[in-house]
Amino acid sequence: MPDLLLRDVVVEGRLVDVRVSQGMVAAIDRPLLPGPGDEVVDGRRGALLPGLHDHHIHLVALAAAEQAPWVGPPVVNDDDAFVAALRHADDALGTGEWLRAIGYHESVTGQLDRWRLDALVAKRPVRVQHRTGSEWVLNSPALAAVGLDGPGDTVDAVAGADRRGVERDGAGEATGRLRGLERWLADRVPPLPEPDLATVGRRLSRYGVTGVTDATPSVHADDLEPVAAAAARGALPQQVMVTGGPRLALADLPTPLARGPVKIVWADYAPPDHRDLVRWIVAAHDAGRPVAVHCVTRPGLSAALAAWDEAGVMPGDRVEHGSVVPPDLRSRVASRGLAVVTQPGFVLERGDRYLAEVHPGDLPHLYPCRSLIEAGIAVGGGTDAPFGHPDPWRAIATAIERRTSEGAPLGVREAISPERALALFLTRPEAPGGLIRRVTVGAPADLCLLDGPLSGVLEDPSSSHVAMTIHGGTPFPP
Repeated sequence: MPDLLLRDVVVEGRLVDVRVSQGMVAAIDRPLLPGPGDEVVDGRRGALLPGLHDHHIHLVALAAAEQAPWVGPPVVNDDDAFVAALRHADDALGTGEWLRAIGYHESVTGQLDRWRLDALVAKRPVRVQHRTGSEWVLNSPALAAVGLDGPGDTVDAVAGADRRGVERDGAGEATGRLRGLERWLADRVPPLPEPDLATVGRRLSRYGVTGVTDATPSVHADDLEPVAAAAARGALPQQVMVTGGPRLALADLPTPLARGPVKIVWADYAPPDHRDLVRWIVAAHDAGRPVAVHCVTRPGLSAALAAWDEAGVMPGDRVEHGSVVPPDLRSRVASRGLAVVTQPGFVLERGDRYLAEVHPGDLPHLYPCRSLIEAGIAVGGGTDAPFGHPDPWRAIATAIERRTSEGAPLGVREAISPERALALFLTRPEAPGGLIRRVTVGAPADLCLLDGPLSGVLEDPSSSHVAMTIHGGTPFPP
């Protein structure tokens, strides 16, 4: 690999040249002379930063989202558009093919069930994913295909405690709504095409993202193979840390994936038993791994904190989302030394719905940043893509402005400075909200070159300012 020489770039306020060799930053000085065969890039006095790290994303789901129509906000915002999107997708498919749509939210078209879907698409199996990612709605042909097609269906098709994930009406008939059954459902529907993770890698590179933490609570090591294969062959150029669910706490990960915290989900529709929460945390800690507990409500965060009180806390333990963190819970998070990985981009993307639907007492505490930081809590940023937009610069801008897509203020007291908003995506993968990575000699050459000074870019945070992303010394675009 030839050396890369970045001329006239600004690193921490200094105009310098930067030499990259063997995937590392080899020299920072001015001037640096090119050697034979060096690739020289004119930085045009743009800021050179460490590449951004998305601390919460779902790579395979993001790839799959490219192959399914999005039927919720902000793309689809009313019932007419929802109907049109489903019927357009139906027309594009061959006979017998499943229709899979994602991003549905009840604020667009009301509560969705099998009968509503049957009225729109009756001749093929349809499954529609809620924007949270945890609920699917199936029409009658789809329910029949998976063995849940009426009051006389095989209730043993879903075993044990998982049966509570199948919603039924008063007559015992499945309504079509399935919660928390993603793996069960995936084993009973036609396999999706191989996820195009190369497209995901290119898209993230355009945003200056050189690393991600995949927060999918996978239950089988095989679920990680597509990501590992794409990363190994360079199709996914980002450094990838993965979580996985409690069952994978001791599992060996396929190369080149890095091991992250164990993901534990506290779901409001099916909250785990306190003893299970404690057991999962203890098991992860015994395996030398921290935990990342999914908490999107006050009860969820309260339950997680109670489990930590019994199981103990280890460095790296973190709260995922921290969607609602009122002062009493904030102090408990701080006293235990937990980090929070939050998604300020949801204020933009979902804020208008929150203003209409969330209890007024929770609105000031939605996706907080400033109050957590002032309490001494480490705060990292994620996009939760595809359940949020994958561009971290949108989240950065929203953390500064705290406005919804319609311009309404939401939690403005939680706004943070542009520099601090950028820092949400600049900390180390294993320590979100901790020390900011720097462009220094000996650091990995995972870099983001902007098209101007940092001060100017932060006046208008946007991925349009990303001039080049460098993965291990290799520029993108090449």
